[in-house]
Amino acid sequence: MQLDLEQHVAIVTGAAGDIGRATVAALVEEGALVVAQDIRPAVQELACAQVACICVDGADEAGARTTVAKALEHFGRLDILVNNAGRTLNRPAVDTSLDDWNEVLAVNAGGAFLHAREALRHMLAQRSGAIVNVGSISGLVGMHGLSAYAASKGAIHQLTQVLAAEAGPSGVRVNAVAPGVVETGFLGEDREASRASLAGFGKAHLLGRVAQPQEIADVIVWLASRRASFVTGAIVTADGGYTAI
Repeated sequence: MQLDLEQHVAIVTGAAGDIGRATVAALVEEGALVVAQDIRPAVQELACAQVACICVDGADEAGARTTVAKALEHFGRLDILVNNAGRTLNRPAVDTSLDDWNEVLAVNAGGAFLHAREALRHMLAQRSGAIVNVGSISGLVGMHGLSAYAASKGAIHQLTQVLAAEAGPSGVRVNAVAPGVVETGFLGEDREASRASLAGFGKAHLLGRVAQPQEIADVIVWLASRRASFVTGAIVTADGGYTAI
């Protein structure tokens, strides 16, 4: 299916991560021009004719403004924002410090808000655009050890619906994808997940496995495209049936 993204300009935050990289690649394959943003220098590995890279802190107000300015200066416009940057924390609430809580909320929910606010100032003026926020099934159901992370993803889901209501009359769509468990570097680093434990996570999904980053990227890019032109304010679960159980 052709998604008609030729020469559309997109920002992808958290682009150095697995879902971010897959999203950048999927957008480029559809003909989009991309600003790939991450706090990690590894984001520079994505640079090519269609991808401009920027290494800034996405949870910082100045970082969000700089990223949007990069898109406008380098490519001349902004059509798509993918709020993918985030950090996880697997820790019981009683062992979660206030600093932990604040950092997770600032990176995940705060970063999404800041980038959306800056992007919308341009999208509303041009009366077109699409924002896709990366939420999580943990923002929909209770999951052990994820108090800060789940709260941040729940905030992203609510932010998505509020922004959709505010931006819809100007022709700007705002949606979120809520992935199930995805085989990413985050999973291996923070949960010490081996192949065996990934298989265990997979059993909680109706499809019997966890997702690959590309499968989430495909949903993100579809939501950003004109093929989803009548979809806004939606929290789209890409969870292998986890929340259907």
